[in-house]
Amino acid sequence: MSRIPVILIFDVGKTNKKLLLFNQHYELLHEESIQFHETKDEDGFHCENLDSLSEWVLSSYQTWKKSNEFEIKAVNFSAYGASFVLIDQSGKPVFPLYNYLKPISQKILDLFYQKYGDDDLTVGSIKPYQLF
Repeated sequence: MSRIPVILIFDVGKTNKKLLLFNQHYELLHEESIQFHETKDEDGFHCENLDSLSEWVLSSYQTWKKSNEFEIKAVNFSAYGASFVLIDQSGKPVFPLYNYLKPISQKILDLFYQKYGDDDLTVGSIKPYQLF
């Protein structure tokens, strides 16, 4: 029996992490969701648990890769915010994945706007720290 070709999507939200399988007609065939306990950065502010997230992505991929029912044809990632992780030459994180709600000092904001433009830069969107 031939396996069903699927697209495996990791939807990494701030609260929920989802794994989705879609067929070639973009019909949802499988969905699972998980939540991780946050960890804290060097300032004690909550941030993403990169170890748990990485382990989940890699183990989930390996599990579905071995599936007798589905054949992974593509993998896609969707992630929240403007998140990125600085890694070293061996691919290990150098810093945590900082929470986008982490307060930023006015001094850093002033330097940023001085270099890249004033506050009008964010007219089309809202800065998370403006919410509170």
